[in-house]
Amino acid sequence: MATRVIPPRILRKLRYNTATKPFQPSLTSPTLSPPCNILDQKPPSTTTLLPPAVADLNFHDVEKLFTYVPTANLLRSTAVLHATAIEPMVDLGTWLMRSELMQTDNPLRNLALAATRSTFFDHFCAGEDATTAGQSIGGLNKAGLRGMLVYGVEDAHDNEGCDRNLKGFLHTVDVSRSLPPSSVSFMIVKITAICPMSLLERVSDLLRWQKKDPSFNLPWMQETLPIFSESSPLYHTRKRPAPLTQEEESDLELANQRFLELCEKCVQFNIPLLVDAEHTSVQPAIDYLTYAAAIVHNKGEHPTVFGTIQTYLKDAKERMLLTSKAAEKMGIPMGFKLVRGAYMSSERKLAADLGFASPIHNSIMDTHKCFNDCTNFMLEKIADGPGGVVLATHNIESGKLAAAKAHELGIGKVNHKMEFAQLYGMSEALSFGLSNAGFQVSKYMPFGPVETVMPYLLRRAEENRGVLAASGFDRQLMRKELVRRLRAAVF
Repeated sequence: MATRVIPPRILRKLRYNTATKPFQPSLTSPTLSPPCNILDQKPPSTTTLLPPAVADLNFHDVEKLFTYVPTANLLRSTAVLHATAIEPMVDLGTWLMRSELMQTDNPLRNLALAATRSTFFDHFCAGEDATTAGQSIGGLNKAGLRGMLVYGVEDAHDNEGCDRNLKGFLHTVDVSRSLPPSSVSFMIVKITAICPMSLLERVSDLLRWQKKDPSFNLPWMQETLPIFSESSPLYHTRKRPAPLTQEEESDLELANQRFLELCEKCVQFNIPLLVDAEHTSVQPAIDYLTYAAAIVHNKGEHPTVFGTIQTYLKDAKERMLLTSKAAEKMGIPMGFKLVRGAYMSSERKLAADLGFASPIHNSIMDTHKCFNDCTNFMLEKIADGPGGVVLATHNIESGKLAAAKAHELGIGKVNHKMEFAQLYGMSEALSFGLSNAGFQVSKYMPFGPVETVMPYLLRRAEENRGVLAASGFDRQLMRKELVRRLRAAVF
């Protein structure tokens, strides 16, 4: 990435090396640019001497936390987060948006969309087009945050839909390129939007069967990195799948060409590309395409193509270690986004229906430990060598642990190899707290027409029920700041 344009308020707070390096030089355009488990320990007393990086994470000074948030936005955010924390409210909204009423043009549908646009859409989305999203990113950048642009389309089911979605992703790269350096940290792509879902399921079945039977020949397969570990779930594929038909092979090649075209454009303009994760039923095919592209495009110190590791899966750490080791042997710098995961209910149900144990960790503490262990591994790796990591977490303790680990390893806060990330409209206190402490922080910002993004929003609402219900920390701090502003205005 290019040398960062760092807000002065951050520069004043840096306590150690903040030097940045270029992502990869570009001749065509300016470049653009989270071992011990503290969750199991008691909180430190007020007299405990904390590492500087952790001590800087101040969540008590609400005036400082929300300095750049207008009062109107604070009021809306508080109301929306309260509403989404009520599960019956989420259920009602999901039912309404999926009802037949929303399938035809009528006054009630228009009223519902208008209400959604001015509340939930404006809170969780960056705008209805890439240009508006760019303006939203500009606002974030003034507050010291950056944006990850997400063209909010759902799964595609045919080549026509995939081609249409690719144009949207390519246009998003153009918009990202037009924004000031440091505004955009990553482009996000959903492989399910540029490769038909049925084909991803077929390819995943074939890859799983090859894991069971290494002699199983896949003539279309490119060079890639390890996709499975010994503990990876293979129960989705119960019998030997038929080979891809000639038409399916042709469609797979088209999907691969779409993805490579997007990768090449990101390489051309020095914009890292992050591939989102999906259900385990299609994740093998997504990892296969991601790692094949990483082998081609990840060069030198800084990866262009980033994969995603969902740490609520029992095999997550083992898979990441295997992939990293193989990439290191090949001289490929690997980039990963670490997340906990969002498909818990559906994954557990599928495994139970097939008579297998859940692939999800047995407890939330096991998931926390896996996320923190993977964080430690990646931070240690990038401290001494090539690679990159995005720590996508809404968990305060994981944020503190990562900040302390980065300090321990001497990783500069504003560092081109490490980025914290949260969903747009979520965990604002953590985002601003980390940013105020001097770390690079991005918001995951979906955009698109309300009608197009609604399926995306509904899925995110269902997937993130736990996150939404646990937003009490943010709501409490927002209320405290609203009360402070009211008192300041009155007195």
